[in-house]
Formats: sequence, C-alpha cells, structure tokens
Amino acid sequence: MRKIAVITGTRAEYGILKSVLKEIEANADLQLSLIVIGMHLSTEFGYTVEEIERDGFKVAAKIAVLHSEDTKASMAKSVGECLSRTAEALEATKPDILVVLGDRSEMLVGAVAATYMGIPIAHIHGGDISGNVDEPVRHAITKLAHLHFAATKESAERIKRMGEEAWRVHVVGAPGLDLILSGEVSEPKEIAANYGLDLAKPVLLAVQHSVVTEADEAESQIRQTLEAIKELACQTVLVYPNSDAGGRRMIRVIKEYEKLPFLKTYKSVAHGDYLGLMRLASVMVGNSSSGIIEAPSFGLPVVNIGTRQIGRQRAGNVIDVDYDKQEIVGAVSKALHDKDFREKVSQCKNPYGDGKAGKRIARILSETKLNMKLLEKRMTY
Repeated sequence: MRKIAVITGTRAEYGILKSVLKEIEANADLQLSLIVIGMHLSTEFGYTVEEIERDGFKVAAKIAVLHSEDTKASMAKSVGECLSRTAEALEATKPDILVVLGDRSEMLVGAVAATYMGIPIAHIHGGDISGNVDEPVRHAITKLAHLHFAATKESAERIKRMGEEAWRVHVVGAPGLDLILSGEVSEPKEIAANYGLDLAKPVLLAVQHSVVTEADEAESQIRQTLEAIKELACQTVLVYPNSDAGGRRMIRVIKEYEKLPFLKTYKSVAHGDYLGLMRLASVMVGNSSSGIIEAPSFGLPVVNIGTRQIGRQRAGNVIDVDYDKQEIVGAVSKALHDKDFREKVSQCKNPYGDGKAGKRIARILSETKLNMKLLEKRMTY
C-alpha cells in the first residue's frame, strides 16, 4: 500500500482535511499516516487532538511544538524547532507522499523537511490569494510541492503562472465543502440545546484571528469587533482565535467581555458543531476563511473584517469592512435586515466546488506515478 502522511496543526484545518483523511482510509491502495502538531496538543487552545482521536483516526506522530510567547519572533523560532521534529516524524513514518494544506507554518515546515528528504509533496489550496503572511507562505509551499490540488480554476491558473507544469495541477474543489454537502453537520435543535441558543432570535457567529503582520494592533482590532457585538446585543457564539502572534492578546481582551449575558465563548468547537453553527447563524462576523469558502454553501451572510482575507475569491455573501465598530454594526444590521441583500445571499453560488474534493484527491494520490519525473521539478519559463 502507498503510505500517505498528512499534517494537521489546527482545529480549523483539521475540519477542512477531514474528508480527505476519510477518503485516504477508504482507498484500498492507500494507508494514512497522520502527523499532529502544535495547537492540537495544547490545553490552552482546547487540546483538539482528542477530537481527532474520537473521530477514529490513529495518530502516527505527535509534535508538541507551540510558541510560548505572543510575538512574531517566537513564531519564527518555533518554526526551527518544529522543522527538526517534523523531519524525525517523517523519517520514522517513511511516507510515499506528504499532504499539506494551505499556508500555516506547520505546512511550510513539513514541505521543507520533505523536500530535503526526497518525499513528494501534495499541496491543497495552493494558488489562493489572501492577506497576512499567509500569502507568501502559501506560494512558497507551492514552489516546493510536486502535486497541486487547487480549489478553483482561477487558483489553478495562478499556480501555472508561477511556473508549475500543467500536468501537476488538478482542480479538485475545496475539501471544506465535502462534509457540508454530505450532511455531516450537527442539527439546529442539537446545537441550540448544547449552546443555549434561542432559534427564534438572531444568532451571530464570531471568529476573528490575529493578522501576524498587524500583531501589534490585534488588541484594538478585536476590541472594535467586541464593542460592535456589545452594541448589537444579539446572542453571539465566539470561538477563540488561533495561536498566531497577537492571538493571546486578543484572548485577553475577549475575557473582558465574557460577562456580557448574550456572549458565549469557546476555546474550540467540534467541526460538526461548527458547521451546525454556520447553518443556523443569522450572520458570521470576523476574518475566518470559512466565511469565504464554506459560508456560501449555507447561504450565510458574512461581515468580513480587515485584511486577512483580502483578495480571496468569494461569492456574493460577503460585506467587507475595516476594523471599525460603527462599520461592523452597520454591516451586521444590513446582513440582518436588508431583504435584497439576504435574497442575494440565499441565491449565491459557491465558487469552491461540488463537495467531492476528498474523493478526487485520494484517487489522484493513489494513481500518480512515483518516479523521478514527479520529484525533479522544472520551471515552465
């Protein structure tokens, strides 16, 4: 059997990868080797490795590396430590192919280690555009990768324009849609009971992460959002930000507002519940990529704040605003009460595929010839 190593470092990207992991396990020609890193192994961020294990996946390697200080320098230093530990994990598991997703440092580290170890790299969600350090990291992984699983035709074309050979590039859709369209979403009544929500009233879902290039402004940025939530006084479920520089400072500010009677906060939310919250929410607020990629499949209006998702391909469900309380309040009010906008959102088409990405990825992983043609990359210009 062909052994496929997959790296996961955060709760959000695990949810995106879940259908891919399932399809790898379901393929008789493939064997899954799951490497769990970083936030998954931190109680501070919910110790979400337990969710992975509850879902029935066997973890081949655990790498408990997470920067302890809330700074850019600490993030950079943790990359060095993580690189060494990841190389050890790859040496022990001996995969035939390494799968990485997106643009986080854990994925870059895995790609660098695999490059020097002669392991072919398959990259999901390359060619996308966004703000933050995510964009250059994503493109760096693309240049290291040997197979590209693009979410859209536009992203695939960008990969080719980066000098990647066309035969390496596959348009598969966004795997984050797979579980939505297969119905693996917690039911509204279950979500309402578990999270104490009144479905007769509007529900806001708030997910805002730090922007590493703006880490020094992280506290003021989240405060603008929380002040808007305070003024709106709608029942709100807020999920804590990730561990990027500035994230812990944001959490300290969030704790100041946790006494608000209509605000419920969580370190982490199981992926099925997160999708269930998206399905029943009236509006999503923040800067999560799920507001751009998954939300259109629910007809969910999204108030996207700031620069983190700048340039990312999107449907008609998004209202872009600055880090400004009154802009956020106005946009949420429009998303709640503007009938024309809500009708537009209900009819919007998701540009990120048909919910079958996992099957396509597993098939390509099983059928791709492992030879020197795959490993030895050539620029097309």
